[in-house]
This record gives sequence, structure tokens and C-alpha cells, in this order.
Amino acid sequence: MIRKLLCGAGTLGASMFAATAAWAAETAEAVSDAAATAVAAVPTEIAEVVEEVPTIDSGDTAWMLMSTVLVLTMIVPGLALFYGGLLRTKNMLSMLTQVLVLASLAIVIWVTWGYSMAFSGSNPFFGDLSTAFLAGITPDSVSGTIPEYVFVSFQATFAAITLALALGSLAERAKFSGLLVFAVIWLTIVYFPMAHMVWSGDGFFMAREALDFAGGTVVHINAGVTGLVGAIILGKRLGYPNEPMPPHSLTATFIGTALLWVGWFGFNAGSAAAANGTAGLAMINTFTATAAGALAWFLAEKISGRKWTLLGACSGVIAGLVAITPAAAFAGPFGAIVLGAVASVGAYIFVSVIKSKLGLDDTADVFGIHGVAGIIGSLGVAVTMAPAFGGPGDADYVIGAQMGTQAFATAVAIAWAAIGSVIAFTIAKYTVGLRVTREVEVEGLDIGEHGERAYNG
Repeated sequence: MIRKLLCGAGTLGASMFAATAAWAAETAEAVSDAAATAVAAVPTEIAEVVEEVPTIDSGDTAWMLMSTVLVLTMIVPGLALFYGGLLRTKNMLSMLTQVLVLASLAIVIWVTWGYSMAFSGSNPFFGDLSTAFLAGITPDSVSGTIPEYVFVSFQATFAAITLALALGSLAERAKFSGLLVFAVIWLTIVYFPMAHMVWSGDGFFMAREALDFAGGTVVHINAGVTGLVGAIILGKRLGYPNEPMPPHSLTATFIGTALLWVGWFGFNAGSAAAANGTAGLAMINTFTATAAGALAWFLAEKISGRKWTLLGACSGVIAGLVAITPAAAFAGPFGAIVLGAVASVGAYIFVSVIKSKLGLDDTADVFGIHGVAGIIGSLGVAVTMAPAFGGPGDADYVIGAQMGTQAFATAVAIAWAAIGSVIAFTIAKYTVGLRVTREVEVEGLDIGEHGERAYNG
């Protein structure tokens, strides 16, 4: 009897379990169908809006905060020490002052109207003033995956260092008040439009798919050509080239070089605007191209019958850094080595041979290094991008077609920088003056312009 009861209970339980499972399956299917129907009923416009809501990534934000500080370190104290060490003792403090003050001026102008001119509007050459004074930007505003304030800050350092780079060509004879006037005009008519053309979504170069990852045209060609124009308009320093004018402190230049290399990781890898594989590729290329540049310049000196020099190695470091800037994420590590070495040798030839034949007095060789290596990098990226050379280009990538685009962008950048610089320097020259008096130049700009000395005692 008990066995029959147990068998009956088991049969009943099994039937209930099966019925429950079947009900559950039917219910789940019904819920799934209802959910699918509900999702399908959501308007496409609403679904797209939901998908496109930007969110802040804490890792990306942390990296970009660090990158911004790294680039600032390139300017003060990095670039100031690099340039200052190349000058005579009596002009050291003037360079420190020029770099610090003009970089500060660039940052203030950037947040006032520069950011808006560079990253707003749909015109291919100029932005508008819709975000002047950072109008409409709040702590909640997002650019990509980072707060927009962080992006604004990062780009501010690019504007500041580009202006500061050009100062090296004008050193030891430029009037401080003239530089201030020049800076305001030059940033407005040269740098901001150039940044818009290259990096803004509707920019002239962006629309033509010109490759410039971190500023080969915007920063280095721009600064190099500007420095060359300024050096020509200012004229040579008193006594140049007949009087010896050796660097007064290669120690300061070496420290500046080290700070520039370290800071450049923020410059290049930070241009990925995220902590990702692209940033990693830019980082390793900033190692390899720079190291190759230093070795290439060092060897070029020896092969040409000169001694191995620290100044040569430092110059090669900068040439390698400049060359890889447009190609930082558009090359493989070994393509970066070749590009850095070629650009370094090209810059060496210009500085050691061509410069003197042209009779140029580019005090810190801004055009010779930033201009020449920048041009080589801007053109060379068309080659390093190719998969055949280890680049990240698609299988159907065509070097020749991209080279044409790069050559066009490079030529436009040179022309834009040259014409705009002539205008800016000329206005400064005929308003407040661009060159110090003979007496100030002989005495030194430290005392003559600022009433201080870099070294006392």
C-alpha cells in the first residue's frame, strides 16, 4: 500500500514538475517576445540617441590629465632650459622669461577665443566664436571619453609650445614688447586656423584625410617656418657669424633635452585622447624614432670628420621626436626607427652645411630641426603607414596617393605659416618695434630688457 502511495506521489510530482517547466518555458518565451516587440516599438531616433550618449572613462581621463602636465613640462622648464643653454650667458634669463610669459599669454588667449576658433564651426579654414570664453562648457561636458575641460587644457599646451618653439630663432635680439604683439596676432591668424584645418572634424586637411597624428604641420612645420621668417626679418645678431657665440651651458641644454623627451610621451601618446593601444603604439614609436635620431646625428658628425658632441646627440633627439610626431600612431616601431634616422640626418645636413651657405642666423636652429625634420616626417608618414613597412594601414593602402595628399598639406602649411608670420612680424615691427637697440644687444637682453641676471656672483 505504502509502495503504491509512493509511486502515485512520485508520478504526481513528476507531472507537476513537467507542467511547471513547460509553463515556465512558455512564460519566458512570451516575455522574450514581448520585450522584443517593445524594443522594436522604440523609435529609431531615440535608440540612436541612447547609444550615442558620451560617457567619461576614468582611465582615459587620468591619462589625459597626466599627458597635459607632461606637455606643460616640455615648455617650462624643458624648452626654456634647452634654448637658454644654447645662448650666451648675458641672454639666458631673457629666454627663460620669454618662454614663460609667452606660453602664459598663449594659454589665456586659447581659453578666451583660441579653442573656439580651432574646434568649432563648419568652415574648412576657420572656426567660429560660438564657444568663445568657453561658453557652454561645464564640468559635465564630454569630449570623446574625457571631460571637455581636460581636452581644452591639453590643446592649450600645444598652442603654448608652438609659439614658444619659434622664439629660438629670434633669440638674443628680439624686443620683448614686440614679441607680445606678434604672439597675439600670430596665434589668431596662423596657429588657430592651422589647428582647425588639421584636427577639427570639418577642417580642410581632415576632409582630405591628411595624416598628422600629433602636430607635424600644426606645431613643427608651423614653428619652424615662423622662426625662419622672423630670423630673416630681424636680421643677424651683431657679430654673427664672425664672432664665436658658443652655448654657455650645455648642461642646461641636456636637462632641457631630457625633459622634452619625457614630456613628448604626453605630446604623442596623449594625442590618442585615450589610454588604449593607439597610445601604446605612439609611445613605443616615441622611444624608437628618438633613439634612432640621436644615434644618426651622432654618427653623421663622426662620419663628416667632426668629434662626437653632446649638442649633436641632443639635436638628434629633438629631430627624431619632431619627425615621429605626425606618424606616432601611423608607423610600426621599425618604420619609426628609419623615419627618425632619416629626419635626423636631413636636419644635420641643413644645420651644418646649408644654413651657412644661405647666410641664415637661426639662433637655436628652429627651422633646421623643427622645420626640416617636420617636413620629412609629414611626408614620410605616407610611407610608414604602409603595411609593407610595418604600418597600420589597410591592405589596399596606396603610398603614392597618400604621398600626394601629404605633399599638398605640407605645402599649404608652409605657405600659411610664412604669409601669416610676415603679417604678424611686420605689424609688431611697425608698432612697438621688433628688435632691441644696439646698446641693449651688446649689453645683453637680461639686463637691457629685464634688469636681472641669470647668474650673480
